[in-house]
Amino acid sequence: MKLNLPNWLTLLRIFLVPVLVVVLLTKFDLREVIGLAIFWIAGITDFFDGWIARRRGQVTTLGTLLDPIADKLLISSAFISLVQLGLAPAWMVVVIVGREFAVSGLRAIAADQGLTIPASPLGKLKTFSQFVAISLLIIRFRYGWLELTSKVALWIVVVIALFSGVDYFRRFLKRLLEHPPEAAARPHPPAPSPAGEGAAGGRG
Repeated sequence: MKLNLPNWLTLLRIFLVPVLVVVLLTKFDLREVIGLAIFWIAGITDFFDGWIARRRGQVTTLGTLLDPIADKLLISSAFISLVQLGLAPAWMVVVIVGREFAVSGLRAIAADQGLTIPASPLGKLKTFSQFVAISLLIIRFRYGWLELTSKVALWIVVVIALFSGVDYFRRFLKRLLEHPPEAAARPHPPAPSPAGEGAAGGRG
């Protein structure tokens, strides 16, 4: 399979994930600045791979599958690294990462049923808030005066993650009720009666 530029950008984002983790969890001077730069580069590839694919008509099945995986790997690994560094409470990260995997599972179910649930403004706001919060938490390690700002940003991420997750489940259920699966919509034939039941137990 020939890879196009958007696919290469997505693969670059996946490659940067372990690099980001190693940089953040290894003690050396300027690790926060370098870690932030790596995170921003990865975030930029997230924007450009989709933009280029749509502009050039290079949307592929591989890219459609890899892009959300790359996004979740980047966000999850960054947040988990921040927990290890003591910069983010574990329970908040569990809520954020748990929401990501719950919605991914729901998307898989929706796709299996032939349903498409478009991204909502809440989902886009969630992505932006995650990028801002992670950036502030990383650089806060060097600049302590950002502690309050980074905490507020993290709380905003948790709130938006919960609301956007509930909204996604609501829209999924709505689409499911509007377009029930064929197996559920099609009436099932009556089960055959045991021998003799028709005669002995009939309404006759």
